[in-house]
Amino acid sequence: MYVKRRSSIRSWVTLEHDLGFAFMRLPIIHGLIRRRLLVNFRVDAEVMTRFLPAPFRPKVHNGYAIAGICLIRLEQIRPAWLPRLCGISSENAAHRIAVCWEDPSGETREGVFIPRRDTGSWLNHFAGGRIFPGEHHLADFAVTDRGSAIAMSIHARDDRMAVEIRARESESFPASSCFGSLAHSSAFFAGGSVGYSVTSDCCRLDGIRLVTDRWSVRPLAMEQVKSSFFSDESLFPAGTVTFDHALIMRDIPHRWQKVADMSTEPAR
Repeated sequence: MYVKRRSSIRSWVTLEHDLGFAFMRLPIIHGLIRRRLLVNFRVDAEVMTRFLPAPFRPKVHNGYAIAGICLIRLEQIRPAWLPRLCGISSENAAHRIAVCWEDPSGETREGVFIPRRDTGSWLNHFAGGRIFPGEHHLADFAVTDRGSAIAMSIHARDDRMAVEIRARESESFPASSCFGSLAHSSAFFAGGSVGYSVTSDCCRLDGIRLVTDRWSVRPLAMEQVKSSFFSDESLFPAGTVTFDHALIMRDIPHRWQKVADMSTEPAR
């Protein structure tokens, strides 16, 4: 059954490519964030500026650009008109960078630039960029979540992304962070509700907005964190990126809203 389903998905992808059409994207998708980890790094702002495509610039905090990995388990994901029982579940990862830009009216906006999305779901891989915004690479997720203790091992099928973490929920915010407190960190990331994701079209970014019924984060103490993206010295030379802190949120009803795609230029 699994082999047949994979073959069917591949057939639809081939058909779409051959016929040259795209599926109509759903304007709103509802669901539950069962678990969301924000694993955050501080990065030399000049290095990050060179990495970002126009019109983005880093959203700087205390002199640093802020980037990270969003590791999220989604459940009950469905169009608004379907009941929760019809929703799907998946493990997902998004590498993201806090950014600012000016809209056509000249007003400053903020959100996140997402150079890569990965998922453990064949459906997300197939539907991303077609039925809902955001193209997803396939990856293998090994996740252990025992309440306060969490471990993840993620490896992309294309061998271009790997993440290893081991962490525990904590009551204290790390003094080593460039953020002065949990409240400061929470406010910073709450502002990044709009995300623009890289697509197979070099000059177009998929836009999406995350709307949560509530915003509540807790500190997450990292015992181990490894990221092939942030350890790549061709992107981030030695000494220009440092793990800063991590946050966790659980059981948050939410919805995803489509926003207009963005035209962009190659990274500087």
